Amino acid sequence: MASGWFITLEGGEGAGKSTLIRELSARLAATGREVTTTREPGGIPIAEAIREIILHVDHTSMDPWTEALLYAAARRQHLAEKVVPALERGAAVICDRFVDSSLAYQGHARGLGIESVWNINRFATESRMPDLTLFLDLDPEIGLARLESGGRSKVDRLDLESLEFHRKVREGYRIVAGMFPERFVTLDASASPEELAEEAWRYLSKRLPGL
Repeated sequence: MASGWFITLEGGEGAGKSTLIRELSARLAATGREVTTTREPGGIPIAEAIREIILHVDHTSMDPWTEALLYAAARRQHLAEKVVPALERGAAVICDRFVDSSLAYQGHARGLGIESVWNINRFATESRMPDLTLFLDLDPEIGLARLESGGRSKVDRLDLESLEFHRKVREGYRIVAGMFPERFVTLDASASPEELAEEAWRYLSKRLPGL
């Protein structure tokens, strides 16, 4: 039985997940607990290789079901190789995206159906889900503008999607949040990074025993 904490951050492009992960990991480490930060798809060599296939700009012809299955395959390997061992050591694992991303992006925005994509991922993860999910809710126009003003270093396949697609992703996340109210916390990602970190830490302190 895993004894650690599994925390995931979700949200659209430019919502501020990476910045918040750095702040939360520093605060958690200051409590004396081991902290593992990671991302999806990726986090380990096999999953990073799959990430390159999924996000490469030359792969715009990728079938949506292929995309969903590749995400699930990367997720399975990442979970088995990195996340579960860390949790079993008692670590706090903070992951940038998990199953909920697939439900929002492929299930809702791509139109595959949230339940259908959820079934694929239940199989891939053996129904293991986070203890707490922080959803950074943000107008996609603001998020995409942040990426542009920040001088993004690399354009990927998702960057080529329309604004309407990203609006559907946000809508999908809100549906998923309603499906899992026991672990989802919705945060206003239009707040300053400092305000967002304080709000997120308040929820972590309330929801995670022994913090």
